[in-house]
Amino acid sequence: MFKLIRQSVLSTLCLAVLLCAAYPMLVTGAADAFFPKEAAGSLILRDGAIVGSALIGQPFSSAKYFHPRPSAAGYNAGSSSGSNYGPTSKALAERVRASEQELRAERPEGVLPVDMLTASGSGLDPHISPDAALMQVRRVAEARGLPPEAVEKLVRGHVEGPEWGVWGEPKVNVLRLNLALDELR
Repeated sequence: MFKLIRQSVLSTLCLAVLLCAAYPMLVTGAADAFFPKEAAGSLILRDGAIVGSALIGQPFSSAKYFHPRPSAAGYNAGSSSGSNYGPTSKALAERVRASEQELRAERPEGVLPVDMLTASGSGLDPHISPDAALMQVRRVAEARGLPPEAVEKLVRGHVEGPEWGVWGEPKVNVLRLNLALDELR
């Protein structure tokens, strides 16, 4: 019986060291070696200061900037979550209706991009669809006193294709677009 307990304890200790120390260190080392920028959080710098991450959405409310999609987490990475509203939720319907009324100022007719009405699963999505960005061109151009064509060209230049050319839809990173917008004269 003592032999069986000894084997069990040794197996547990070996697996704990392997799975709780060796494997995480190996994966972290590989990430640092092969994907250093991503492993560090895909941070975006401006004038040597961190202004955000390309992976986490940020709130922009000024008319001079492109707005991200709604966040169920309040753009707080520490509380990343979806809204957990079900498809029949009255609270979800009210929030979508409120967003729709707000967005109708920018697009009085036609279909609104669904990503501007609904939060992502994480509540921190840094991207919007090209249609959602193009919908905001007029407002941003007017607020900045820029020709709409120049702002639209900037948006089209920031459209990212599907991941590895295969997965997902074209998208626009809102933080990168807004930083480029600040450099546009």
